[in-house]
Amino acid sequence: MNYRVGIVGAGQLARMMAQAAIPLGIEITVLAASSTDGAARVLPWVIVGDPDDPERVRELAGRVDVVTFDHELVDPDLLASLVEAGHKVYPRPDTMRLAQNKRRQREQLSAEGFSMPIWRQVESIEDIQEYDLRYGLPLVLKAVRGGYDGRGVWMPETPEEFERVYRDARKHGTELLVEEFQELDGEVAVLVAGSTDGDFRTYPATETVQRDGICHELHVPARFSASIIRRAERMALQIAETIDLVGVMAVEFFVVGDKVLVNELAPRPHNSGHWTIEGAATSQFEQHLRAVLGWPLGSTALLHPAVVTRNLLGPDDGSDPFDRIPEALGSGNVHLHWYGKESRPGRKMGHVTAYGATHDEADAAAGRAWSILAGREVEVEA
Repeated sequence: MNYRVGIVGAGQLARMMAQAAIPLGIEITVLAASSTDGAARVLPWVIVGDPDDPERVRELAGRVDVVTFDHELVDPDLLASLVEAGHKVYPRPDTMRLAQNKRRQREQLSAEGFSMPIWRQVESIEDIQEYDLRYGLPLVLKAVRGGYDGRGVWMPETPEEFERVYRDARKHGTELLVEEFQELDGEVAVLVAGSTDGDFRTYPATETVQRDGICHELHVPARFSASIIRRAERMALQIAETIDLVGVMAVEFFVVGDKVLVNELAPRPHNSGHWTIEGAATSQFEQHLRAVLGWPLGSTALLHPAVVTRNLLGPDDGSDPFDRIPEALGSGNVHLHWYGKESRPGRKMGHVTAYGATHDEADAAAGRAWSILAGREVEVEA
């Protein structure tokens, strides 16, 4: 008998879940938008179709013991209908509904007492103008639905810019919210896992380094005070308990002075947890599979004093980092994860992870390998 998990989506997260499934005897079937998606390239069980196509989603559910996701784009009403028909779907449809709507997240988490940036729903241009008068420019405008890796977020610095964003959003039917701009001291993400029997585990807080809205680096332990780290980890656990989480979820936080503010929830394995493959006793991908199958959760203990992960984006010159993999692996003690994508500028191609006795040691090793893959000049250590 096989344990069977179906994943809606077939990108790099599904691909890494499939790798974690092999030693556990778990059979993975993916619903892929294209047969060339990263996970579809390496699995024998693939359904090609739109994640919002009810027939394809029901076909997937009919083949497996439990349905899960590598993105949040599936219609939660469709997921609820699967549950009503007797299928297991984790994270739960209500959790996915929450993840898809930033306004709903802010309303629910604010009502539960969690700290977050000051915000309001945008019903008219006057709402933005009122924020301008109260908090000044720049402001942060966010699409309520969709948006990732910097998409769906605008920081207009003049009244003309925010009016243009507002009118473009209205033209395309995009619902907006407005937030007070924050001068960040940094960002932290905390992975938390919840099981079907109510057990929860948190991973050590991860410092995430963002550029242009895209995560470029992960540093564990996070380089913040013990107080900030404790508060972030405690809030992530409380949020997971509040929403009755099943599966792995990343809770992203802004750090502003001594404040820790909730930014966003992502109920699935997450970019901020890639370091766990080599750096934690149980990777986020194995943990997610354990959780949705109702198996005991694994230890989240950090295995090394310091772990650093660098994400690899397609170089601006259009070159293919794949050709430089052997040289990168020869640069030191690093671990490479390749996502099986065709290279293009700015596209997530893979990541490298290094660990060491100190943060500087891990960071230097990850940096050397990353520089080679990215086609950059490797810095020589003094």
